[in-house]
Amino acid sequence: MSSMNFSSSKQTIKPPQRGIFPLDHDSECKPFMEKYISCLKEEHDKHHLCRDLSKEYLQCRMDRKLMASEDLEKLGYSEEA
Repeated sequence: MSSMNFSSSKQTIKPPQRGIFPLDHDSECKPFMEKYISCLKEEHDKHHLCRDLSKEYLQCRMDRKLMASEDLEKLGYSEEA
């Protein structure tokens, strides 16, 4: 017979790590995601060729509060990058 050990201490809840964000349960950004995934398949996973689509997808997520708002330049989407 196994015994269960329940701790009496409280659990601490940590905020999500950077890069971890809620799922898009209502599929609000699904069309953007599908375009991006299709591009990756067509371009044999050469993500730099699908850069504009990934930018649109991230912007959709930020606009709908599915991830923290962040300057896209800080995410690597500057004009010179």
